[in-house]
Amino acid sequence: MKPEKLKATLQQKAADLGFDLCRITSATLPAQKGENLETFVELDRHGSMAWMETTLDRRKSPTSMWENARSAVLLGMNYGPEVDPLSTLDERENATISVYARNRDYHDIIKGKLKTLAGWLASQAKEDVKVFVDTAPLMEKPLAEQAGLGWQGKHTNLVSRDFGSWLFLGSILTTANLPADEEEADHCGSCSSCLDICPTAAFPAPYQLDATKCISYLTIEHAGPIPHVFRKPMGNRIYGCDDCLAVCPWNKYAQTTNEMKLVARDDLSAPSLEDFAKLDDAAFRKLFSGSPIKRIGRNRFIRNVLIAIGNSNAPALIKAVNPHLSDPDPVLRGAAVWALIQLEEKSLLTNMKAQAMQTETDVSVRSEWDQYDA
Repeated sequence: MKPEKLKATLQQKAADLGFDLCRITSATLPAQKGENLETFVELDRHGSMAWMETTLDRRKSPTSMWENARSAVLLGMNYGPEVDPLSTLDERENATISVYARNRDYHDIIKGKLKTLAGWLASQAKEDVKVFVDTAPLMEKPLAEQAGLGWQGKHTNLVSRDFGSWLFLGSILTTANLPADEEEADHCGSCSSCLDICPTAAFPAPYQLDATKCISYLTIEHAGPIPHVFRKPMGNRIYGCDDCLAVCPWNKYAQTTNEMKLVARDDLSAPSLEDFAKLDDAAFRKLFSGSPIKRIGRNRFIRNVLIAIGNSNAPALIKAVNPHLSDPDPVLRGAAVWALIQLEEKSLLTNMKAQAMQTETDVSVRSEWDQYDA
């Protein structure tokens, strides 16, 4: 099959599999992209995501990971929400979960389709292929921009003229030499909405992200206590943050996803913080089976829930906090203490602190109690 015919048929196969976009680019990236990543790591903006540093050399260029790769097939799947993701931020007794995590894990959905598409490509082109969905040292967003799926906005995420902020990406690297599509231009202009809305000022400058200040990083990747400076800005966000994505003006062209496995579950659209706080490990695993939320584990999840309860301004939720004051995990005990201090009456807190300081041995939990001064 001639390259142009192969490309056109590939794109049709991708559409048949449920992908909304399929475009081709070279498997090489400009050196500047790798240098930007290197600077990001040198400034420690990757936080505890150690794999960013250990895989840096391979991550800077697709051909550093696979030297025989010649073309990259970039796939986009729309996960546009039915409602405004910011609409639940004022429902302080309920949780806000990032749009992408309100149903099935997109890795599982996309990878199966990618393997099918890549298998077809390999058989037709008689060339080697490898598939990637956000888990390998591959800079998918720069490749997607180069392929013309969209452009990396000032918040560093991909923006599409057709789907706004809501595209999952998948990639196929191949030794086949396929005709490339044109790169997408930057259409952000003078807009700074995504930078201005960030609750934690995680953008040092346009097109730069300090992940250590990002609520998505703090609630998902970060282990240990949430730094105090970020707890109030978290609000009721317990898994990820969509603020910079949702505010983008290009979302006026966004469409609701056609993939039913990505449509928000009713029980995850504005779930009760009180109900979440009651989850033990078995109940957590059952509730989030097949969900990306499952990978952070029950304890980190409950830590986030307790911070959200502390921000709820709802003293009725104190009863959901109290059991965690004696949790075996000091991180959860500390989060419970912080939440209690935000909600409980001072007269009771004074006595509770005195009793707790007699038995508490963990330094981090004691420091949480020290935040309270009657």
